[in-house]
Amino acid sequence: MNHLFFFLCLPILGFSQVDPNIFEKFESKFYEIDGYNINVEVLGEGDPIFFLPGGPGNSHDYMQGNFGQYYKTNTVVFFDFLGRGKSDDAKDVSEYSVENDVALIEKLRQVLGYTKISLVGHSYGTVPAQAYAIKYPEQVDKMVLINGFHSGAMWQANCDSYNHYAKTHFPEKWKQVDSLRALGYVSSQEPLKTVYGNFPTKYIYYHNTNLKQNVPKENYRGWANDVYVEIIGRDGDFDVSGSMINQDYRQQLKDVKAKTLIIAGRYDGVSTPEFAVQYKTFMPQAQFVMFEQSAHNPYLEEPEKFYGLFESFFNIK
Repeated sequence: MNHLFFFLCLPILGFSQVDPNIFEKFESKFYEIDGYNINVEVLGEGDPIFFLPGGPGNSHDYMQGNFGQYYKTNTVVFFDFLGRGKSDDAKDVSEYSVENDVALIEKLRQVLGYTKISLVGHSYGTVPAQAYAIKYPEQVDKMVLINGFHSGAMWQANCDSYNHYAKTHFPEKWKQVDSLRALGYVSSQEPLKTVYGNFPTKYIYYHNTNLKQNVPKENYRGWANDVYVEIIGRDGDFDVSGSMINQDYRQQLKDVKAKTLIIAGRYDGVSTPEFAVQYKTFMPQAQFVMFEQSAHNPYLEEPEKFYGLFESFFNIK
């Protein structure tokens, strides 16, 4: 759901493991890939970890704000997918797709000269992570899926779940949505886009609604709506289409060889537990952990537990 960008552009959370000045330690380097300049920020030594942000439409910044400190033990790789953050926009929006995001990960691996990489995806970032692990099994060492989606069908089901929540908790606002839908407006069109975007969705993304993300002090493009609309669909908050609806990893996850950790949040209104727990069936070889006091951002809501688990998984001392 496109509400995600509202909550990834908030001021900073103070937590001892998260460095509020982490952004200043990284520098952008632009690699020309398929005729486009792609922003890549690499720091550290040791086994490389690629961090894949959510959206689709988010820049790399919030992932860097929460995981950048691991440059002390690993080579951490943050980058902006095509059309996002500091990377170039596509000449044609049809170039925004899950498949092209997967292809970009592989091209970056080659350009940076890594034999094997680990992947950490959050929300939408879990989608290209899984697709990459399935398509390039020999290139993936470890994978962490944080509050993710195993299929376009799961994305659709969670949109339905969120819309039910919005309708039942905010019936006065939902009347406006119904009236605009009756006139044929889709979720990417004004005025429905603004009306739908004004629901207080912090309760969907955060169990503790006072928490805020660690973001750079400088201005940055944190959200690219044209990317979201192309990948999820022009009416994607109600009827998922685009390349997302064609993604379905459920039958292939059992064959993924990469050591995998799957994290879910009990109060997540985006990647709901009803569907998240299905990973236990589809990927029984993975380690599955439910965070009982978290919604969509467990690294913020239960940081001690989250970072302890993360560091144990990656054998970080």
